[in-house]
Amino acid sequence: MGIFRYTKLAYREPDEMLFGHAKFPVSAHWGLQFGAGYVVPEVKVAPEAGSERSKEVMVKECESIAEQAAGRAVDIGLPAFLLEQEHVYQQTHFPDWGGACTRAQADVLERFHNEYGIKCGLRQTVGDTRLEERGGLRGTDYDNEIAESIEQCAKNGASDIAAETMGGKSVLDYGSMRGDIRAILFGIGVLGSIDMEYFWKRAVRICSHYNCNPAGDTNCSGANSVMYIAGGLLGKDFSHTGAALARAISAARSLVAVECGATGPLKDCGYENTIVKAICGVPIAQEGKNAVCAHADVMGNLTCQVADVWSNESVFHREEMGGPTPGVWLQATGYEAALMNTAIQTGNAKILRDLYTLTDKYRDPQGTLLAYDNAFRVAGAIVEYGKDPYLRARAAALECSKVITEAYDAKKLMLTRFELDSLNKYTSVLEGLPMESERFIDECMKEYPKRIPTFDPKSYGL
Repeated sequence: MGIFRYTKLAYREPDEMLFGHAKFPVSAHWGLQFGAGYVVPEVKVAPEAGSERSKEVMVKECESIAEQAAGRAVDIGLPAFLLEQEHVYQQTHFPDWGGACTRAQADVLERFHNEYGIKCGLRQTVGDTRLEERGGLRGTDYDNEIAESIEQCAKNGASDIAAETMGGKSVLDYGSMRGDIRAILFGIGVLGSIDMEYFWKRAVRICSHYNCNPAGDTNCSGANSVMYIAGGLLGKDFSHTGAALARAISAARSLVAVECGATGPLKDCGYENTIVKAICGVPIAQEGKNAVCAHADVMGNLTCQVADVWSNESVFHREEMGGPTPGVWLQATGYEAALMNTAIQTGNAKILRDLYTLTDKYRDPQGTLLAYDNAFRVAGAIVEYGKDPYLRARAAALECSKVITEAYDAKKLMLTRFELDSLNKYTSVLEGLPMESERFIDECMKEYPKRIPTFDPKSYGL
């Protein structure tokens, strides 16, 4: 199976991009559509595992999660919702657990759809436990179990399959700890893209055998890790300008899932999704103001701007431990989606979109990058070099640098000396990199395998 490379954008101009609307809407189970003119609220839950917990207990808890979410959705009058379950370690190591949990949840959602007419979808995000230090990313027991997990979930009623793959993480971690933008570019833009192609060709092929959409991936292990290290406005462990560059690079990498056949909605914690949507027009999920359990978010409103699914961040749930229920989290995202849908119905959607965007556009360089008009610019830089993963990732980072610099020069975005020096240093390194991908990879291969013991070139066919 080949791979399609994007060389042009899905939209003519950024103003065409809007929440609840995608160029290529996607249909799911139980009457649900994404990007078809309305925003779908999502609740994302990860049942907490433990070695003492049996398969039966986990299945029962997953069923209860679906009951609580669907019950609250009907109770407060939501017309539609998406339930996402992020897999925990045990489900990944024992694929039949994931299949059984999926079946239990699918039965609940089908029942609520039949009884109340509510539109539902069931996303299963398989856990990527492949690590280079565990023997590599390809052909290991972990790798084979992931493939089996995808199949078990797909054939047991999942509407779509998503993932947070780990390709390039060893090199990315090395680069983020040392402020090495070349390693970040190599780890996310090159190695991550190579692994994405390996992972998603297989995932798309498996999903094609069932009534299940291959949704897409997020660079949670890469750009999100850098974002978390950078922290909030008081954070100084990594520059926010550097985190913005990593995010731009990640868009070129996350795009690969769609190029392999993924249809969306892309996963919510992929903050790069606005850039990817500009390129390929698939529906996207996003998180922000309702994901406060996860991190100090400096763009919690902005990420609503072109979302087709609005989500919380994953909440580890264990029935016997108490705490907020899945229904509580769904209620929060449901009310926000209702505001967006009301704006669409009253003809005020673009006004609300721009208010969301302007709230956070100049709070932080990461928001400046991801504002939909600037994201559109970075998307254009990616497709200019659409057939070369390295060159398009490099181009994305350089365009991001221009966006941030222009905002700073216009006195719209404030940057500390640390942030500005970091941006200038990283930009200088990026500009000095070769324009031949083979040469860049050769240079990296001479250095990083010696410096990073966990980096396994064989995991990437190198």
